Amino acid sequence: MYIGIDLGGTNVGFGIVDEDNKFLFKDSIPTRKSLNYEEVCDDIIELIKKAVKALNKDLNCVKGVGIGVPGIVNPSNGMVIECVNLKWKNIPVRQYLEERLNVPVSIGNDATVAGVAEFAVGAMKGYNSGVLLTLGTGIGAGIIIDGKVYDGAHGIGSEIGHVIVGENFFDCNCGRNGCLETFCSSTGIIKYAQKLIEEGNKTSMEEEIQGDLNKINGKLIFDAAKNGDKIANEVVSRMVKYLAIGIVNTVAILDPEVIVIGGGLSAAGEFLLNKIIKEAKERVYFNGAPIGDIVLSKIGNDGGIIGAANLCRLNKK
Repeated sequence: MYIGIDLGGTNVGFGIVDEDNKFLFKDSIPTRKSLNYEEVCDDIIELIKKAVKALNKDLNCVKGVGIGVPGIVNPSNGMVIECVNLKWKNIPVRQYLEERLNVPVSIGNDATVAGVAEFAVGAMKGYNSGVLLTLGTGIGAGIIIDGKVYDGAHGIGSEIGHVIVGENFFDCNCGRNGCLETFCSSTGIIKYAQKLIEEGNKTSMEEEIQGDLNKINGKLIFDAAKNGDKIANEVVSRMVKYLAIGIVNTVAILDPEVIVIGGGLSAAGEFLLNKIIKEAKERVYFNGAPIGDIVLSKIGNDGGIIGAANLCRLNKK
């Protein structure tokens, strides 16, 4: 059996799965961000021991522990380079857990782990290589090549959200201008919608926000676009244009069999997906170039746990 841990800023998702990814045990505990990393890890260790005992097993039955972290991770040495939510910098999480559990531990960025979940049980299942793009507050990515996780020599090789695709009217949090996530994340489309309204453009969204631009969110934009709102559709079209550029750039480098669209904005469903497919096919770098399948994510709320558990298996190959 394998253990998957989804380490979030609010909760620690936890699960034990069998060889067929069926849950044997599932739980969650609050993330005590006020504690130092040793105490947070001790909470995880205690949860692991209680769960294994509840199954009338011991740690010898655990083949691996996987952890997804919302930050920058070096998977080769198991260090969390930076996790803003937990205020961690250069934390030896793998070493700490392995020394106390005597079980192999794998660690990965949360978007990478989500990509592993797609490969194991979701939209990448049956493919040999694929890329997951998570469209949320920012843009994360999980890359699987030849059935193995790819995240580069230093753990930052999947940062597709920070590929430069154009010139924008605001800078990215990374300090540069033109990152993909400034055009295509929920943050990016909200900022553009706010800009258009501030410039005096009329939109049905004004009825919902009542003069408070901070009430604009991704769902509101897509709902308005689906109802034919001109400004909302301009925002979506701009997003799709730059996302297609990012996808075509990714194809030029990796040529994956499938590109999965996930994250909160993927809730727009086929309305968004069909636009992305059309735009990407029109932007291929030579006529008739294959671009692979572009599909919506199929992992649910347990994706972080299942992906983390399967991270162990991929790292054993």
